[in-house]
Amino acid sequence: MNKTVLITGGNGLIGKPLTAALLNKGYRVHHLSRNKTSRIAGVKSFEWDINARTIDPACIEGIESIIHLAGEGIAARPWTSKQKKELIESRTESIRLIYKLIRQHPQSSVKNIISASGVGIYGNQSDELLAESSPAGSDFLSKCCVEWEKAVDEISDLGLRIVKLRTGVVFSPDGGALAQMDKPIKAGLGALLGNGKQWMPWIHIQDIVDLYCFALENTSLEGAFNAAAPDPVTNQTATEIIAKVLDKKIRLPHVPAFVLRIILGEMRAIVLNSTKTSQEKILSAGFGFTFESLEDALTDIYARKTAG
Repeated sequence: MNKTVLITGGNGLIGKPLTAALLNKGYRVHHLSRNKTSRIAGVKSFEWDINARTIDPACIEGIESIIHLAGEGIAARPWTSKQKKELIESRTESIRLIYKLIRQHPQSSVKNIISASGVGIYGNQSDELLAESSPAGSDFLSKCCVEWEKAVDEISDLGLRIVKLRTGVVFSPDGGALAQMDKPIKAGLGALLGNGKQWMPWIHIQDIVDLYCFALENTSLEGAFNAAAPDPVTNQTATEIIAKVLDKKIRLPHVPAFVLRIILGEMRAIVLNSTKTSQEKILSAGFGFTFESLEDALTDIYARKTAG
């Protein structure tokens, strides 16, 4: 197997530890970045500009596998019409730029595309257990993920192996969702969001990194897979476990859905959508999660944060 991998979004929450894991496994790792100078030792960086539709053609030389993580943060800015367009195009036009390059070089060695996606594709589905064959939702989050996956599939006519990891909330010691969730709890202002009954798929950073490595190295894997721990929790359970691990109390009442609607507008879907995903497909493929319990996952993450 060719051990040179090209990663988009390699400096992000998942990209950094994934890069480190692949380097430790003996892979050569290249990044596509807006900056030609790599921030990580041992990584070669190639320049691209998604808005200008420019890309260094040398980026795919000697590459067998591409891991596509690039995309504007879903909660980075309010969902104006302009921001919605950016959220979709940062995911779809980036992979299309790579695909255009591959088509221009039919002798390229690229064989595998492993792409991020999101559990947001299912929308708000209450208590229904959602498998990869479940229908997509109808809100903006769903549309964003549907367009993302459609763009990733556009190279299927060339016979490349395509894997899409529908990722839940990633818990990491290095920021991301947990830093936003635990901030009010640490300040003694923790509260449930809405009625607290909405399901929240989650995954420990180590497991999502291991899952990308698993998808890379197991060439029988194809198609979409839910990438979340096999023990889904509700917002109430997640909030209570964070408070327990931090030795804090939940002192405030629920934040009503109508208040979140006023504050967040359409973005309330990020915290109020109920998405209970099944992990049967990835477990049946042979993947084993290190962190199946949220309490164990958070205990490990806060220990890492303390250790620095």
